[in-house]
Amino acid sequence: MDQEDFTADLCAEQIGKLFQFQDLTGIESLPTCRDVLQRHHWDIESAVQDQLNLREGRPSVFAGTSETSSAPTVLVDPTRQQIFNPEASGTGNFLSFVLDYILRTFYNTFVSVVRFTWSLVWPEPRPPITDPVADVGRFIQNYESAYGSEHPVYYRGSYKQALNDAKQELRFLVIYLHQNDQSDCSNFCSSVLPNSNVISFLNESNILFWACEQDLNEGNRVATALQANVYPYVAVVVLRESRMTLVGRMEGPVSPEEFIRRLRSVFEANEAYLIAARAERIERSFNQSLREQQDRAYLESLRADEEKEQIKREKEYQEQEERLLQVKLEEIEQAHKDELKKQKVEMLASIPQEPSLEEPGSLTIVFIMPGGVRIERRFSEMSPVSDVLNFVFCHPSSPDTFEVATNFPKRVLNVEDRNKTLKQAGLQKREVLFINDLDS
Repeated sequence: MDQEDFTADLCAEQIGKLFQFQDLTGIESLPTCRDVLQRHHWDIESAVQDQLNLREGRPSVFAGTSETSSAPTVLVDPTRQQIFNPEASGTGNFLSFVLDYILRTFYNTFVSVVRFTWSLVWPEPRPPITDPVADVGRFIQNYESAYGSEHPVYYRGSYKQALNDAKQELRFLVIYLHQNDQSDCSNFCSSVLPNSNVISFLNESNILFWACEQDLNEGNRVATALQANVYPYVAVVVLRESRMTLVGRMEGPVSPEEFIRRLRSVFEANEAYLIAARAERIERSFNQSLREQQDRAYLESLRADEEKEQIKREKEYQEQEERLLQVKLEEIEQAHKDELKKQKVEMLASIPQEPSLEEPGSLTIVFIMPGGVRIERRFSEMSPVSDVLNFVFCHPSSPDTFEVATNFPKRVLNVEDRNKTLKQAGLQKREVLFINDLDS
Protein backbone atom coordinates (compact mmCIF):
# COMPACT_ATOMS: atom_id res chain seq x y z
CA MET A 1 0.00 0.00 0.00
CA ASP A 2 1.55 3.31 -1.04
CA GLN A 3 1.56 6.39 1.13
CA GLU A 4 -1.25 8.09 -0.85
CA ASP A 5 -3.56 5.10 -0.32
CA PHE A 6 -2.36 4.70 3.24
CA THR A 7 -3.39 8.24 4.22
CA ALA A 8 -6.36 8.61 1.86
CA ASP A 9 -8.94 8.26 4.62
CA LEU A 10 -7.09 10.49 7.12
CA CYS A 11 -7.77 14.15 7.71
CA ALA A 12 -4.99 16.74 7.69
CA GLU A 13 -4.79 16.77 11.50
CA GLN A 14 -4.38 12.97 11.67
CA ILE A 15 -1.68 12.99 8.98
CA GLY A 16 0.20 15.65 10.94
CA LYS A 17 -0.05 13.58 14.13
CA LEU A 18 1.12 10.48 12.21
CA PHE A 19 4.40 12.09 11.10
CA GLN A 20 4.88 13.85 14.44
CA PHE A 21 4.52 10.51 16.25
CA GLN A 22 7.03 8.92 13.86
CA ASP A 23 9.56 11.73 14.55
CA LEU A 24 9.11 11.44 18.33
CA THR A 25 9.36 7.64 18.51
CA GLY A 26 11.71 6.86 15.62
CA ILE A 27 9.44 4.05 14.37
CA GLU A 28 10.18 3.63 10.67
CA SER A 29 6.95 1.84 9.72
CA LEU A 30 4.09 4.27 9.10
CA PRO A 31 1.49 1.47 9.32
CA THR A 32 2.81 0.65 12.81
CA CYS A 33 2.60 4.34 13.78
CA ARG A 34 -0.95 4.58 12.51
CA ASP A 35 -1.97 1.37 14.26
CA VAL A 36 -0.64 2.63 17.60
CA LEU A 37 -2.28 6.05 17.23
CA GLN A 38 -5.64 4.53 16.30
CA ARG A 39 -5.65 2.32 19.38
CA HIS A 40 -4.92 5.44 21.45
CA HIS A 41 -7.78 7.27 19.68
CA TRP A 42 -5.21 9.63 18.07
CA ASP A 43 -4.09 10.92 21.46
CA ILE A 44 -0.43 11.53 20.59
CA GLU A 45 0.70 12.14 24.19
CA SER A 46 -0.74 8.83 25.38
CA ALA A 47 0.70 6.96 22.39
CA VAL A 48 4.22 8.40 22.86
CA GLN A 49 4.17 7.68 26.60
CA ASP A 50 3.16 4.10 25.88
CA GLN A 51 6.13 3.67 23.54
CA LEU A 52 8.47 5.07 26.20
CA ASN A 53 7.04 2.58 28.71
CA LEU A 54 7.78 -0.29 26.37
CA ARG A 55 11.34 0.91 25.73
CA GLU A 56 11.93 1.09 29.46
CA GLY A 57 10.64 -2.47 29.81
CA ARG A 58 7.39 -1.59 31.52
CA PRO A 59 4.12 -3.13 30.32
CA SER A 60 2.16 -0.92 27.96
CA VAL A 61 -1.29 0.42 28.69
CA PHE A 62 -2.65 -2.60 26.83
CA ALA A 63 -0.96 -5.16 29.10
CA GLY A 64 -3.42 -7.40 30.90
CA THR A 65 -3.23 -8.87 34.39
CA SER A 66 -4.18 -12.28 35.63
CA GLU A 67 -7.46 -10.85 36.89
CA THR A 68 -8.47 -8.90 33.79
CA SER A 69 -7.35 -10.91 30.77
CA SER A 70 -6.04 -14.25 29.59
CA ALA A 71 -2.88 -14.91 27.65
CA PRO A 72 -3.22 -15.88 23.99
CA THR A 73 -2.40 -19.52 23.31
CA VAL A 74 1.00 -20.04 21.70
CA LEU A 75 1.05 -22.56 18.87
CA VAL A 76 4.09 -24.84 19.26
CA ASP A 77 4.36 -26.58 15.91
CA PRO A 78 7.78 -27.91 14.76
CA THR A 79 6.86 -27.42 11.10
CA ARG A 80 6.54 -23.67 11.72
CA GLN A 81 9.83 -23.21 13.58
CA GLN A 82 13.42 -22.47 12.74
CA ILE A 83 15.52 -24.62 15.07
CA PHE A 84 19.04 -23.74 16.15
CA ASN A 85 21.15 -25.92 18.46
CA PRO A 86 24.87 -26.54 19.08
CA GLU A 87 24.96 -29.48 16.67
CA ALA A 88 23.35 -27.69 13.73
CA SER A 89 23.28 -24.10 12.48
CA GLY A 90 20.95 -22.28 10.12
CA THR A 91 17.48 -23.79 10.12
CA GLY A 92 18.69 -26.89 12.04
CA ASN A 93 18.40 -30.56 11.33
CA PHE A 94 14.70 -31.13 10.92
CA LEU A 95 14.92 -34.93 11.21
CA SER A 96 16.80 -34.77 14.49
CA PHE A 97 14.28 -32.28 15.81
CA VAL A 98 11.36 -34.50 14.86
CA LEU A 99 12.98 -37.43 16.68
CA ASP A 100 13.64 -35.22 19.67
CA TYR A 101 10.06 -33.97 19.52
CA ILE A 102 8.67 -37.52 19.45
CA LEU A 103 10.84 -38.59 22.40
CA ARG A 104 9.91 -35.46 24.34
CA THR A 105 6.21 -35.99 23.64
CA PHE A 106 6.45 -39.60 24.79
CA TYR A 107 8.29 -38.49 27.93
CA ASN A 108 5.78 -35.75 28.73
CA THR A 109 2.89 -38.14 28.20
CA PHE A 110 4.48 -40.73 30.46
CA VAL A 111 5.13 -38.15 33.17
CA SER A 112 1.54 -36.86 32.91
CA VAL A 113 0.13 -40.38 33.33
CA VAL A 114 2.36 -41.04 36.33
CA ARG A 115 1.37 -37.71 37.92
CA PHE A 116 -2.32 -38.36 37.32
CA THR A 117 -2.09 -41.85 38.82
CA TRP A 118 -0.17 -40.48 41.79
CA SER A 119 -2.73 -37.72 42.30
CA LEU A 120 -5.48 -40.32 42.66
CA VAL A 121 -3.57 -41.96 45.51
CA TRP A 122 -2.06 -38.86 47.10
CA PRO A 123 -3.77 -35.62 46.05
CA GLU A 124 -1.45 -32.65 45.75
CA PRO A 125 -1.97 -29.75 48.13
CA ARG A 126 -3.48 -26.54 46.78
CA PRO A 127 -0.85 -24.78 44.63
CA PRO A 128 0.73 -21.75 46.25
CA ILE A 129 -0.24 -18.26 45.16
CA THR A 130 2.45 -16.88 42.84
CA ASP A 131 3.36 -13.43 41.56
CA PRO A 132 4.60 -13.65 37.94
CA VAL A 133 5.67 -10.00 37.79
CA ALA A 134 7.66 -10.40 41.00
CA ASP A 135 9.39 -13.47 39.52
CA VAL A 136 10.46 -11.46 36.49
CA GLY A 137 11.67 -8.62 38.70
CA ARG A 138 13.61 -11.09 40.86
CA PHE A 139 15.38 -12.49 37.77
CA ILE A 140 16.36 -9.02 36.56
CA GLN A 141 17.65 -8.12 40.02
CA ASN A 142 19.68 -11.35 40.21
CA TYR A 143 20.99 -10.83 36.69
CA GLU A 144 22.19 -7.27 37.36
CA SER A 145 23.78 -8.36 40.63
CA ALA A 146 25.74 -11.08 38.86
CA TYR A 147 26.43 -9.61 35.41
CA GLY A 148 25.91 -5.84 35.66
CA SER A 149 23.41 -3.39 34.20
CA GLU A 150 24.61 -3.62 30.59
CA HIS A 151 21.90 -5.67 28.90
CA PRO A 152 18.94 -5.28 26.52
CA VAL A 153 15.79 -3.68 27.89
CA TYR A 154 13.90 -6.39 29.75
CA TYR A 155 10.15 -6.40 29.62
CA ARG A 156 9.16 -5.86 33.26
CA GLY A 157 5.86 -7.71 33.21
CA SER A 158 4.52 -11.23 33.24
CA TYR A 159 4.79 -13.62 30.32
CA LYS A 160 1.07 -13.20 29.73
CA GLN A 161 1.41 -9.43 29.59
CA ALA A 162 4.30 -9.73 27.17
CA LEU A 163 2.27 -12.01 24.90
CA ASN A 164 -0.71 -9.66 24.97
CA ASP A 165 1.44 -6.63 24.18
CA ALA A 166 3.32 -8.40 21.40
CA LYS A 167 0.02 -9.43 19.84
CA GLN A 168 -1.56 -6.02 20.31
CA GLU A 169 1.48 -4.08 19.08
CA LEU A 170 2.38 -6.61 16.33
CA ARG A 171 5.92 -7.09 17.64
CA PHE A 172 8.32 -10.00 17.81
CA LEU A 173 8.56 -11.41 21.33
CA VAL A 174 12.03 -12.76 22.13
CA ILE A 175 12.04 -15.01 25.21
CA TYR A 176 15.15 -16.00 27.15
CA LEU A 177 14.95 -18.72 29.81
CA HIS A 178 17.86 -18.86 32.23
CA GLN A 179 19.00 -21.74 34.41
CA ASN A 180 21.20 -21.18 37.44
CA ASP A 181 24.39 -23.21 37.89
CA GLN A 182 24.58 -23.73 34.13
CA SER A 183 27.89 -22.67 32.64
CA ASP A 184 26.45 -22.08 29.17
CA CYS A 185 23.83 -19.75 30.67
CA SER A 186 26.53 -17.92 32.60
CA ASN A 187 28.58 -17.46 29.43
CA PHE A 188 25.49 -16.31 27.52
CA CYS A 189 24.73 -13.67 30.17
CA SER A 190 28.33 -12.48 30.44
CA SER A 191 29.29 -12.40 26.75
CA VAL A 192 26.17 -12.31 24.56
CA LEU A 193 23.57 -10.17 26.33
CA PRO A 194 26.02 -7.39 27.35
CA ASN A 195 27.33 -7.17 23.77
CA SER A 196 26.63 -3.69 22.36
CA ASN A 197 25.47 -5.04 18.99
CA VAL A 198 23.08 -7.47 20.70
CA ILE A 199 21.74 -4.69 22.93
CA SER A 200 21.21 -2.39 19.95
CA PHE A 201 19.53 -5.16 17.95
CA LEU A 202 17.13 -6.26 20.74
CA ASN A 203 16.22 -2.69 21.65
CA GLU A 204 14.69 -2.12 18.24
CA SER A 205 11.18 -0.68 18.39
CA ASN A 206 9.59 -3.79 16.91
CA ILE A 207 10.96 -6.27 19.48
CA LEU A 208 9.96 -7.10 23.05
CA PHE A 209 12.56 -8.97 25.11
CA TRP A 210 11.28 -11.03 28.05
CA ALA A 211 13.41 -13.21 30.33
CA CYS A 212 13.07 -15.25 33.50
CA GLU A 213 14.77 -18.00 35.48
CA GLN A 214 13.62 -21.56 34.90
CA ASP A 215 13.89 -22.16 38.66
CA LEU A 216 11.15 -19.58 39.39
CA ASN A 217 7.45 -20.41 39.07
CA GLU A 218 6.88 -18.07 36.13
CA GLY A 219 9.97 -19.29 34.29
CA ASN A 220 9.08 -22.92 34.92
CA ARG A 221 5.57 -22.46 33.51
CA VAL A 222 6.97 -20.83 30.37
CA ALA A 223 9.64 -23.54 29.99
CA THR A 224 6.93 -26.20 30.15
CA ALA A 225 4.69 -24.38 27.69
CA LEU A 226 7.52 -23.85 25.19
CA GLN A 227 9.03 -27.32 25.75
CA ALA A 228 12.47 -26.04 26.76
CA ASN A 229 15.04 -28.74 27.56
CA VAL A 230 18.47 -27.25 26.85
CA TYR A 231 19.68 -23.96 28.31
CA PRO A 232 20.29 -21.18 27.52
CA TYR A 233 16.95 -21.31 25.73
CA VAL A 234 15.81 -18.50 23.40
CA ALA A 235 12.45 -18.52 21.63
CA VAL A 236 10.77 -16.13 19.20
CA VAL A 237 6.98 -15.78 19.26
CA VAL A 238 5.00 -13.70 16.78
CA LEU A 239 1.44 -13.30 15.52
CA ARG A 240 1.26 -15.56 12.49
CA GLU A 241 -1.98 -16.22 10.64
CA SER A 242 -4.02 -14.79 13.55
CA ARG A 243 -2.31 -17.00 16.17
CA MET A 244 0.65 -16.38 18.45
CA THR A 245 3.15 -18.91 17.13
CA LEU A 246 6.56 -20.15 18.21
CA VAL A 247 8.52 -19.49 15.00
CA GLY A 248 12.10 -19.83 16.20
CA ARG A 249 14.10 -21.40 18.99
CA MET A 250 17.76 -21.79 19.84
CA GLU A 251 19.20 -23.97 22.57
CA GLY A 252 22.70 -24.13 23.96
CA PRO A 253 25.72 -21.83 23.67
CA VAL A 254 26.00 -19.28 20.87
CA SER A 255 28.26 -16.33 19.98
CA PRO A 256 26.90 -12.75 19.83
CA GLU A 257 27.31 -12.63 16.05
CA GLU A 258 25.58 -15.96 15.52
CA PHE A 259 22.85 -14.97 17.98
CA ILE A 260 22.06 -11.84 15.95
CA ARG A 261 22.26 -13.75 12.66
CA ARG A 262 19.82 -16.39 13.87
CA LEU A 263 17.34 -13.87 15.21
CA ARG A 264 17.53 -11.81 12.03
CA SER A 265 16.89 -14.96 10.00
CA VAL A 266 13.76 -15.69 12.05
CA PHE A 267 12.57 -12.09 11.80
CA GLU A 268 13.06 -11.93 8.03
CA ALA A 269 11.23 -15.23 7.55
CA ASN A 270 8.21 -14.01 9.53
CA GLU A 271 8.13 -10.24 8.90
CA ALA A 272 5.65 -10.83 6.08
CA TYR A 273 3.09 -12.13 8.58
CA LEU A 274 3.35 -8.93 10.62
CA ILE A 275 3.07 -6.83 7.47
CA ALA A 276 -0.04 -8.78 6.47
CA ALA A 277 -1.49 -8.37 9.98
CA ARG A 278 -0.85 -4.61 9.89
CA ALA A 279 -2.42 -4.34 6.45
CA GLU A 280 -5.41 -6.34 7.68
CA ARG A 281 -5.80 -4.06 10.71
CA ILE A 282 -5.52 -0.97 8.52
CA GLU A 283 -8.10 -2.35 6.12
CA ARG A 284 -10.35 -3.34 9.02
CA SER A 285 -9.91 0.11 10.54
CA PHE A 286 -10.62 1.72 7.18
CA ASN A 287 -13.73 -0.41 6.69
CA GLN A 288 -14.86 0.37 10.22
CA SER A 289 -14.25 4.07 9.62
CA LEU A 290 -16.14 3.81 6.33
CA ARG A 291 -19.03 2.03 8.05
CA GLU A 292 -19.08 4.66 10.77
CA GLN A 293 -19.17 7.41 8.14
CA GLN A 294 -21.97 5.61 6.32
CA ASP A 295 -23.82 5.10 9.60
CA ARG A 296 -23.40 8.78 10.45
CA ALA A 297 -24.60 9.77 6.98
CA TYR A 298 -27.57 7.42 7.30
CA LEU A 299 -28.42 8.75 10.77
CA GLU A 300 -28.10 12.33 9.55
CA SER A 301 -30.34 11.53 6.58
CA LEU A 302 -32.78 9.78 8.90
CA ARG A 303 -32.68 12.72 11.29
CA ALA A 304 -33.25 15.14 8.40
CA ASP A 305 -36.21 13.06 7.22
CA GLU A 306 -37.59 12.98 10.74
CA GLU A 307 -37.19 16.76 11.01
CA LYS A 308 -38.96 17.22 7.67
CA GLU A 309 -41.71 14.88 8.80
CA GLN A 310 -41.96 16.72 12.10
CA ILE A 311 -42.18 20.08 10.30
CA LYS A 312 -44.80 18.61 7.98
CA ARG A 313 -46.82 17.27 10.93
CA GLU A 314 -46.54 20.61 12.73
CA LYS A 315 -47.64 22.47 9.60
CA GLU A 316 -50.59 20.11 9.11
CA TYR A 317 -51.48 20.48 12.78
CA GLN A 318 -51.24 24.25 12.53
CA GLU A 319 -53.38 24.29 9.39
CA GLN A 320 -55.90 22.02 11.09
CA GLU A 321 -55.94 24.30 14.12
CA GLU A 322 -56.42 27.32 11.87
CA ARG A 323 -59.27 25.56 10.04
CA LEU A 324 -60.90 24.63 13.33
CA LEU A 325 -60.46 28.18 14.59
CA GLN A 326 -61.89 29.57 11.37
CA VAL A 327 -64.86 27.23 11.63
CA LYS A 328 -65.31 28.25 15.26
CA LEU A 329 -65.17 31.93 14.36
CA GLU A 330 -67.63 31.40 11.54
CA GLU A 331 -69.92 29.55 13.91
CA ILE A 332 -69.63 32.36 16.44
CA GLU A 333 -70.25 34.95 13.74
CA GLN A 334 -73.21 33.04 12.38
CA ALA A 335 -74.59 32.62 15.90
CA HIS A 336 -74.15 36.36 16.41
CA LYS A 337 -75.98 37.10 13.16
CA ASP A 338 -78.74 34.70 14.11
CA GLU A 339 -79.00 36.39 17.47
CA LEU A 340 -79.17 39.81 15.80
CA LYS A 341 -81.89 38.63 13.46
CA LYS A 342 -83.82 37.29 16.40
CA GLN A 343 -83.37 40.58 18.26
CA LYS A 344 -84.46 42.55 15.19
CA VAL A 345 -87.62 40.49 14.84
CA GLU A 346 -88.44 40.90 18.52
CA MET A 347 -87.54 44.59 18.52
CA LEU A 348 -89.49 45.36 15.35
CA ALA A 349 -92.72 44.56 17.18
CA SER A 350 -91.91 47.15 19.85
CA ILE A 351 -91.56 50.08 17.40
CA PRO A 352 -94.76 52.25 17.37
CA GLN A 353 -96.79 52.72 14.20
CA GLU A 354 -95.82 55.57 11.86
CA PRO A 355 -98.07 58.64 12.58
CA SER A 356 -99.99 60.24 9.76
CA LEU A 357 -98.72 63.32 8.00
CA GLU A 358 -101.59 65.47 9.43
CA GLU A 359 -101.09 64.27 13.00
CA PRO A 360 -99.87 67.14 15.19
CA GLY A 361 -96.33 66.82 16.50
CA SER A 362 -95.19 64.42 13.79
CA LEU A 363 -91.81 64.92 12.20
CA THR A 364 -90.15 63.33 9.21
CA ILE A 365 -86.71 61.78 9.42
CA VAL A 366 -84.69 60.86 6.34
CA PHE A 367 -82.10 58.15 7.04
CA ILE A 368 -79.05 57.95 4.74
CA MET A 369 -77.69 54.40 4.91
CA PRO A 370 -73.99 53.61 4.34
CA GLY A 371 -74.67 52.38 0.82
CA GLY A 372 -76.52 55.62 -0.07
CA VAL A 373 -79.99 54.18 0.40
CA ARG A 374 -82.49 56.84 1.56
CA ILE A 375 -85.23 55.80 3.93
CA GLU A 376 -87.95 58.19 5.02
CA ARG A 377 -90.12 57.66 8.08
CA ARG A 378 -92.34 59.71 10.36
CA PHE A 379 -92.09 59.67 14.13
CA SER A 380 -93.93 61.54 16.85
CA GLU A 381 -91.86 64.26 18.40
CA MET A 382 -92.72 62.76 21.75
CA SER A 383 -91.33 59.37 20.78
CA PRO A 384 -88.09 58.45 22.56
CA VAL A 385 -84.81 58.42 20.70
CA SER A 386 -84.73 54.66 21.29
CA ASP A 387 -87.51 54.24 18.72
CA VAL A 388 -85.32 55.85 16.08
CA LEU A 389 -82.35 53.72 17.05
CA ASN A 390 -84.46 50.57 17.09
CA PHE A 391 -85.94 51.40 13.69
CA VAL A 392 -82.49 51.76 12.19
CA PHE A 393 -81.30 48.57 13.89
CA CYS A 394 -84.22 46.53 12.52
CA HIS A 395 -83.95 47.80 8.95
CA PRO A 396 -82.42 45.29 6.47
CA SER A 397 -80.06 47.94 5.03
CA SER A 398 -78.63 48.83 8.42
CA PRO A 399 -75.18 47.63 9.51
CA ASP A 400 -74.91 45.58 12.67
CA THR A 401 -72.86 48.21 14.46
CA PHE A 402 -73.61 51.83 13.68
CA GLU A 403 -74.01 55.34 14.93
CA VAL A 404 -76.70 57.88 14.11
CA ALA A 405 -75.54 61.45 13.56
CA THR A 406 -76.90 64.75 12.22
CA ASN A 407 -75.24 66.38 9.23
CA PHE A 408 -74.27 69.88 10.38
CA PRO A 409 -73.35 70.56 12.99
CA LYS A 410 -72.56 66.89 13.55
CA ARG A 411 -74.16 65.45 16.61
CA VAL A 412 -74.36 61.80 17.50
CA LEU A 413 -77.41 60.26 19.09
CA ASN A 414 -75.82 57.96 21.61
CA VAL A 415 -77.00 55.59 24.32
CA GLU A 416 -77.40 58.42 26.85
CA ASP A 417 -80.07 59.97 24.56
CA ARG A 418 -82.18 56.83 24.34
CA ASN A 419 -84.77 57.97 26.89
CA LYS A 420 -85.02 61.54 25.58
CA THR A 421 -87.86 62.47 23.28
CA LEU A 422 -87.05 63.43 19.76
CA LYS A 423 -88.01 66.97 20.57
CA GLN A 424 -85.69 67.00 23.60
CA ALA A 425 -82.95 65.59 21.39
CA GLY A 426 -83.30 68.66 19.15
CA LEU A 427 -84.72 67.00 16.05
CA GLN A 428 -86.68 69.36 13.79
CA LYS A 429 -89.83 68.98 11.71
CA ARG A 430 -87.80 67.42 8.94
CA GLU A 431 -84.43 65.98 9.85
CA VAL A 432 -81.72 64.13 7.95
CA LEU A 433 -79.76 61.54 9.92
CA PHE A 434 -76.69 59.69 8.64
CA ILE A 435 -76.13 56.06 9.54
CA ASN A 436 -72.38 55.38 9.87
CA ASP A 437 -71.07 51.80 9.78
CA LEU A 438 -68.70 51.40 12.72
CA ASP A 439 -67.29 48.07 11.40
CA SER A 440 -66.03 49.50 8.13
